Amino acid sequence: MSGEITNIVVEVMPHFEGYVYPNEATHQPLWSVLIVLYPYITGLVAGAFIMASLVRVFNVKALEPVYRLSLLTAFAFLLCAPLPLLFHLGQPFRSYQVMITPHLTSPMAIFGFVYAWYLMAVLLLELWFDYRRDLVEWSKTTGGFKGLLYRIFTVGVTDTSEASVKLDHKIGHILSIVGIPSAFLLHGYVGFIFGSVKANPWWGNVLMPIIFIMSAMVSGIALCVLNYMILTWIRRRTVDMRCLDVMGMFLFYALVVDAAIEGLDWIHRVYSAEEGFQVMQYMAREKLFYTLNVGQALLGTLVPLLMLGGLQLFRHRVSDLARRRMYFMSALLIVIGVLAMRWNVVIGGQLFSKSLRGVMSYKMEFAGMEGWFMAAIIFVLPFVILTVLVKLFLSEKLPTTAAPSQPAESPA
Repeated sequence: MSGEITNIVVEVMPHFEGYVYPNEATHQPLWSVLIVLYPYITGLVAGAFIMASLVRVFNVKALEPVYRLSLLTAFAFLLCAPLPLLFHLGQPFRSYQVMITPHLTSPMAIFGFVYAWYLMAVLLLELWFDYRRDLVEWSKTTGGFKGLLYRIFTVGVTDTSEASVKLDHKIGHILSIVGIPSAFLLHGYVGFIFGSVKANPWWGNVLMPIIFIMSAMVSGIALCVLNYMILTWIRRRTVDMRCLDVMGMFLFYALVVDAAIEGLDWIHRVYSAEEGFQVMQYMAREKLFYTLNVGQALLGTLVPLLMLGGLQLFRHRVSDLARRRMYFMSALLIVIGVLAMRWNVVIGGQLFSKSLRGVMSYKMEFAGMEGWFMAAIIFVLPFVILTVLVKLFLSEKLPTTAAPSQPAESPA
């Protein structure tokens, strides 16, 4: 009988090198690539909304061509933000219990309330007040299924008088002001989830929520740059260089602050050299060398900093084509670099624990709920939704500086 029990234990327990604690006795990290996507997508939402708020709240007129595109980008990605968590759950159909039986001491349970507030009370209402007059006009001039949708979206409010339009703008302005701290809350609490885990030397850091917020702003602005350039190229229009220059300026400033905070975090870790520092050194040199040093630090931060900084200093000496290429490459590298940062935090932080005894490995599967194929589907889905939203609400209405008959220009 004892021999049978021994065989069962040998078959169930995975193989480790060194000493591990019971919380490490799993085949691989419990939080997979789906939980990497979860803070990444919510960060893109927050950053895109901040981009739109620069026009509505801070009156940056140069960014008007991307105002509505930024709002639609934030809305499309917000619709998909809870999907990684739902697919990660063993019983996703029980997720509604978060709302009917709230557990206020659980940060992830609080996400349901934060998400509902940001979606229903902020972003959806701001979009409706911003589009209300246009929806009324489109419902009168558009037929078929599209016209029916426009009539449904008006919800019976068809007053387009000057007073009602002014009220729409006033309410939209208030919602934008409320939306800025709400966007910080939406993504800052994700950083709080990791920063409050004291048992993990990589996560337990008071700067983690600030790092997540700044990286969210950087990635969201970079995504808006990419979307704007690609959309104008698809529509055979010319990019508004003044708008692109201002977007590049804000992207550069946000990246400087983000890089400074993350650099300060690592300088503090190196200087204090606490008990987990040697393991973190090993992780940076071995397990996370490509995603941390190459993907996040070099390609995702240093190279865009140099390109965007050079454009701030020598913008007028660089041709429009070269500037477009540099902006496009910088934004693309930043989006990839922030994704690498999320990978390093979520996956890298699980490869060791407070015990500092033994390091696990993570092998991403292809199929299944935790595989990279499912993650790719979830990541592509917001772009599909955004395409539909652009067809419905930005159909040839994106402000440009060129006539529709001008030849197409490559976004790169």
